[in-house]
Amino acid sequence: MNWIAWIVLIALLAETVAHIIADALNLKGAGAIPEELRDLYSADEGRKATDYLTARTHMDWIESSLSLGLFLLFWFFKGFPFVDGFVKGIGLGPVLTGVVAICFLGVLKSTLHLPFALYGTFVIEERFGFNRTTLATFLMDRVKSILVGLALGVPLMAGVLAFFEHFGSSAWMACWGVVVAFMLGVNIIVPTWIMPLFNTFTPLEEGPLKTRIMAYAKTIGFPLSNIFVMDGSKRSTKANAFFSGFGKSRRIVLFDTLVNNQSPDEVLAVLAHEMGHFKLRHIRNGLLIAVAHTGVLFFLLSLALSFEPLHAAFFMRSTEVYTGLIFFSLLYTPVEFLLGFPLQAWSRANEYQADAYAIRTSGLGDALVSSLKSLHKTSLANLNPHPFHVALNNSHPPLLQRIRAIQKGIKAGFAGEENVVSSE
Repeated sequence: MNWIAWIVLIALLAETVAHIIADALNLKGAGAIPEELRDLYSADEGRKATDYLTARTHMDWIESSLSLGLFLLFWFFKGFPFVDGFVKGIGLGPVLTGVVAICFLGVLKSTLHLPFALYGTFVIEERFGFNRTTLATFLMDRVKSILVGLALGVPLMAGVLAFFEHFGSSAWMACWGVVVAFMLGVNIIVPTWIMPLFNTFTPLEEGPLKTRIMAYAKTIGFPLSNIFVMDGSKRSTKANAFFSGFGKSRRIVLFDTLVNNQSPDEVLAVLAHEMGHFKLRHIRNGLLIAVAHTGVLFFLLSLALSFEPLHAAFFMRSTEVYTGLIFFSLLYTPVEFLLGFPLQAWSRANEYQADAYAIRTSGLGDALVSSLKSLHKTSLANLNPHPFHVALNNSHPPLLQRIRAIQKGIKAGFAGEENVVSSE
């Protein structure tokens, strides 16, 4: 093993251990419900929420440990050279060889994940009353995901490999441009073409709720023409709402479980929060961060592709573009892990700001609080997450912190986002 192999190995082990420690701390405090949230769960519901968290966590531990163990076996028993030699023997040329090899490794990873997805859906989610997915729907979702991945991912992958194969290290800028264009294109076509493959989207029917939503959108200057209800109940009892798309493809999507189980005030408060993300430019800023991050990644990748010690760390005797792409992603693991902390913190700050925007512009602070409580209750959420687990994993603040921030904003007379964000 060379020094790069040690970096990758230590990083993989450290990340796995960090997640296990965070999960263990999270489990330890799960039963201690904060005083302000005691009315949310009965004693039986509190135990059920802890049992649910325990079941999901234990399954995640088994899956992550097994995945890491099998990967290390594959690595140290020279699985990468074996796959490389096998695929090269087909005689497809460097670009197609890379595409086939990456797809093959992706299939191996997906095959390992499949039993856990089945167990999580049909055992854990079923046991706690969330699952509404049939086996036919589950399998069809997997088939559709594979086909969509092949249709979108294979051409992009082939293009990136071809650029680096023919233009060398200077190809990173062209790859950056192509991937950015792909990211923008996906945001346009996914709401219109991809998501309807998995769910049915029905325009929100005319009535008081739609009238109030359209009136609110007009007051904040939010151009809105598409409000859809998605049949989320087809798969789960959990509720949600989200914003997707750009320009004419922009749409607000409400789960039918949200519309059916929450009051119009609560639904509008949730939508005000989602619109707040757009008005406060969180979506745009997130896209800019992703664009910049992609550029840095491709630049660093261009330096690593022909770096022989990187390939030697995985027992490769030659440098290939596609293996360089795979190995660089592994070498980048510690950087990605550390970047996760500030990015998650930024996301949590955005949630506070969107909450503040919602209560300031809609006046529905109490409704937002009751909606958040309902969403957490119906999903058996952990009401006392450990700070380390939050820092490592959570893009949203804990419920109690959000409620306190919202209530502070209400008392301040909707004085603005700054007063609320400072409470994090």
